[in-house]
Amino acid sequence: MSEVLRVLDEPEQSVSLNAFSNLSKGDPAPFWLFRGVCACWGLDSATTTLDLITVSENATFVLRIDGKDEGVVRVSQPGYVGGPEAVASEILWLNSLHDVEGVNLINPVPTIRGTFVGTVRDGNGVGWTVISTKFVTGTVLEDMENPAPYYTTIGAWAAKFHQHSRSWDAPRGFKRFNWDISDMVGPSPRWGRWENASLSDEERAVCEQALWKAMDVVMKTPRTQQTWGLIHADLRPSNIIRDADGKLTIIDFDDAGYSWYLYDYASSLSFIEHMPYAPELARSWVKGYEQVAGAFSEDQFEVMSALSMIRRLQMLGWTTNHREDALPEELATTQASGSVLCAQRYLADSRWLLG
Repeated sequence: MSEVLRVLDEPEQSVSLNAFSNLSKGDPAPFWLFRGVCACWGLDSATTTLDLITVSENATFVLRIDGKDEGVVRVSQPGYVGGPEAVASEILWLNSLHDVEGVNLINPVPTIRGTFVGTVRDGNGVGWTVISTKFVTGTVLEDMENPAPYYTTIGAWAAKFHQHSRSWDAPRGFKRFNWDISDMVGPSPRWGRWENASLSDEERAVCEQALWKAMDVVMKTPRTQQTWGLIHADLRPSNIIRDADGKLTIIDFDDAGYSWYLYDYASSLSFIEHMPYAPELARSWVKGYEQVAGAFSEDQFEVMSALSMIRRLQMLGWTTNHREDALPEELATTQASGSVLCAQRYLADSRWLLG
């Protein structure tokens, strides 16, 4: 366990993922990164390739050996929300979740040193935190025409994660960040201010009114072992792969942190709350969750709805400083107008998504 939590880098440094801004999907990784990954995992550079998948909070690359997809390498910007200790803790929690029955997860690949987290230095000597996971074959649910049939499973898996978190004792040195209201939509949120989005004064006022209504609900929610703990925080279709046999696998845990458990409901609907099919997905999620954890109370429905409104504006802020190609075009071009629509609907009926 101490190996997993070993400090693998210097104190936090502030370096941007702009180092990869000139890359498009499919482009080869910079040589310093390619060379470092091969060294960390003992790979033969003559038979290995490393090509960009996407750039978001992290940069991810597909790892191929002899032309075959073998893994996914994730590169974190130095110092991002806790640095290498936090990444090592993420992997520790992920590995513990493999004990949860009926849930399928990615498998981290240890470095040649036996740790799950490596450090790769760029040309300026800056250390970047890197992990590798085994490649999962299949289709990302986000790319499927209709992900609705899988939302019952997503809700059920969220409930199982929450049960696990309530009984799991984090080891000494465990380090993950919070998803509090200030981290989502405060003056200096983790991902960007929603107020900087392209909105008219009237639209901004509607969103602000909805936000205050939602925050009033959440701030009155007590933090207890039943309501607050370690969650996935991004359990949505873009982070789940379906293989040819229908098996689902969760592939991304980099947003895992401490928050209200019901924030997992809100995050499952990220970016799509304004779409016509969103209420069906919301109800399916609730059905799956209740199959595992029992029926929600009326107060819980209010809290999860409020968190969904907050999450919507949080992710609107996210769009203000992320690459447009990080979202499907249909969603990328409707985040501002869709957020206003969600705010109007929430003000009229806080549970509009749940029907």
